[in-house]
Amino acid sequence: MSSLGIINLGQILTGDWGRPVAADESIRIEDGRIAAIGPTDATGAEDCAALLDARGTTAAPGLIDSHVHVVFGDWTPRQNAIGWIESYLHGGITSMMSASEVHLPGRPTDRAGVKALALTAQRAFANHRPAGVKVHAGSLILEPGLQVSDFAELRAEGVWLAKMGFGAFAFNRDAEPLVRAARAAGFVVMSHTGGVSIPGSSAVTADDLLHLQVDIAGHVNGGTTALPDAQLERLIREAPAHLRFQISQAGNLRSALRVIALARAAGRLEHVLLSSDTPTGTGVMPLGVLKTVAEMASLAGLSAGQAWAMATGNNADVLRQNTGRIEVGREADLVLMDAPSGSAFATAADALEHGDLPGISAVLVDGHLRVTRSRNSPLATRLARVVRAA
Repeated sequence: MSSLGIINLGQILTGDWGRPVAADESIRIEDGRIAAIGPTDATGAEDCAALLDARGTTAAPGLIDSHVHVVFGDWTPRQNAIGWIESYLHGGITSMMSASEVHLPGRPTDRAGVKALALTAQRAFANHRPAGVKVHAGSLILEPGLQVSDFAELRAEGVWLAKMGFGAFAFNRDAEPLVRAARAAGFVVMSHTGGVSIPGSSAVTADDLLHLQVDIAGHVNGGTTALPDAQLERLIREAPAHLRFQISQAGNLRSALRVIALARAAGRLEHVLLSSDTPTGTGVMPLGVLKTVAEMASLAGLSAGQAWAMATGNNADVLRQNTGRIEVGREADLVLMDAPSGSAFATAADALEHGDLPGISAVLVDGHLRVTRSRNSPLATRLARVVRAA
């Protein structure tokens, strides 16, 4: 049995919307899962085979980017960049959800082709984790010609994501039977939202989303063009209980703040997700989700713990993943961080709530230390220290 202990924690951002902050001193990890949280003498963290001294810094769940455009391996053709997923790990991202492999050069659009692309991507990333990052890939692009039977077939093969908004439908609402069939088969269905993003697609309106009844309104603040204010208000006011509202760094910041205000008024802040919507024309952004957390915590009236939960626990809920929260039994995907060097603030949470990006000094995936001092975030005031290596 492998074990790792983290001691001398100053604060924990839990990832749990209902209890976003905790003051426990230590975490014990066994076989990749959180086994105990609490006082050091109670968790036995100091007795683990490997030991990290957090030195008073903050632990948080690893960020979950719920809108990325993977293709194959650690390469993005949109920006012709290699190693971008490993670089996102240095931005605190421990898992990511494909928003479809739409940027594959020569992407197929026929029934057999879109099914083959989804299954191949799912299989490839199930067998390969770039730098240890968990990539939930193989998002079936809904195209005319797909049949209801295709969803049960693909679900049995392990494909469980679908994307609406890039298909060649004359009207977006024509995809409703496919969305319904996908959800009935157990798929999580995300839709493009807002203006056109790639040639051949069409804008997706609030009326489209309310008609289609997808699970996630992707980049509801624009990707890159946001919905008009009146449509955004109607969407959040009338959306079914299962629909999540996703904010992306690649979208419109003004619209993102409007989403928070509308979701607060509707009592649905726990249904807001944070993401990057990259790599796209906006670029490769290793700190994209971290930056969105800082913007929401400093400008939208959210605490750092609440904003972090939108990028972790809220995402984990809709993706049905056993990560995203610091609680016993969850997969030990964690970030250790502190206020950046030279900051006027004492903790990572204080820094985030004043718009500063924290410094990351450790990233763990399944209890394995993958990053020590991040090469992308600012230098942390206090750096976690490896006391004992397994």
